[in-house]
Amino acid sequence: MNFGPKPLNLDHRLVQKDTVQISVTDAKAQLTELVRRAEAGDEIVLTRHGQPAARLVPIMAVRDRKSRRAVLEAVRKSAQAKATPGVSAARSQDFLYGADGLPE
Repeated sequence: MNFGPKPLNLDHRLVQKDTVQISVTDAKAQLTELVRRAEAGDEIVLTRHGQPAARLVPIMAVRDRKSRRAVLEAVRKSAQAKATPGVSAARSQDFLYGADGLPE
């Protein structure tokens, strides 16, 4: 006798990989399994009368201030390493004007 959770029968509801459509009525009986799948990264679309009504998606962890700062610093360092010297922006459109300062 198997006392574990019943497997989901969602094969006919697959829209694309990792996205599942299921009616609200069917979802009521399978909510725990649907939440597990959402936590694992699947997108679950709840439908009412065949129309999308709600979505179950995983919640991204909120980063604290220190870790956000570390990510920003890493991006800045990466950008500085890739930066190349070029024409000064202050003089970049000088070719549009003559010696008298009027457009050519």
